[in-house]
Amino acid sequence: MSRNLDLTALRSFVAVADTGGVTKAAGLLNLTQSAVSMQLKRLEESLNAGLLDRSARTIGLTPQGEQLLSYARRILILNDEVYGKLTATEFEGEVTLGVPHDIIYPVIPEVLRRFAAAYPRVRVHLVSSFTRRLMDDFSRGEVDVMLTTEDSVGTGGTTLTKIPLVWIGAPGGQAWKQRPLRLAYEQRCIFRQFVQRRLDEVGIPWDMVVDSNSSRTVEATVSADLAVHTMLEGTEPQHLERISHGGQLPTLRDMNVNIYHAQIKDGPVVSDLCDFIQDGFYKLKAPAMA
Repeated sequence: MSRNLDLTALRSFVAVADTGGVTKAAGLLNLTQSAVSMQLKRLEESLNAGLLDRSARTIGLTPQGEQLLSYARRILILNDEVYGKLTATEFEGEVTLGVPHDIIYPVIPEVLRRFAAAYPRVRVHLVSSFTRRLMDDFSRGEVDVMLTTEDSVGTGGTTLTKIPLVWIGAPGGQAWKQRPLRLAYEQRCIFRQFVQRRLDEVGIPWDMVVDSNSSRTVEATVSADLAVHTMLEGTEPQHLERISHGGQLPTLRDMNVNIYHAQIKDGPVVSDLCDFIQDGFYKLKAPAMA
């Protein structure tokens, strides 16, 4: 029996672990479900070990599977780096990636690392701004790949994940109890109009006390407990905290994280960058493995 690991099977195994199911993994890899299942079966047979726990609705990992997952990630990263350095050197130039500042972490740094390994002679110009400004830049052809945070998804876009919008205030602050509710927002923040509508719907009066172009100004005002703000869950800075309002503020909806890309025919650079981003957000939202 061969003692070489099948990289294709390892890639399918990691995809199933990240997405929690064969169907989602098959979609991520652009394979059929039967092909992914066959690769997993061959991998288990070659290692003479059960890797997946299929007893629950969501596929989990056995202890052997958990052990393999760490090795598999490292093996695939090294494989992709070697392949990129030896085969992709003919690609050079620059690709512009636009990302709202509040969703750069934790996905984008790893995406940039993977892309640099695969295309060492292509520079990624990272533009961080508000969704509305990125949309303007994208429409003018100044951005090749764009992430957005929106209520829905526009033409040509794909939703990567949904993240709840939450109320944010100063640690132990009381500003959220005041009426009218004092709000602090950047002028181009895409969340502000939605939040204003929600407050109007539930009859809570509000006052926009900070209407600024500076995120730092907003954060300073909120951290001083002079106003409240909203952010995507998990993106709040350490000097602010999620408000436990016990229902005294309206619930807010989940926001889409969408990806858009330019229609570029010259090579796989943009499509591979999109794949790295999609893979990163799949891992971010993947359910905890049993």
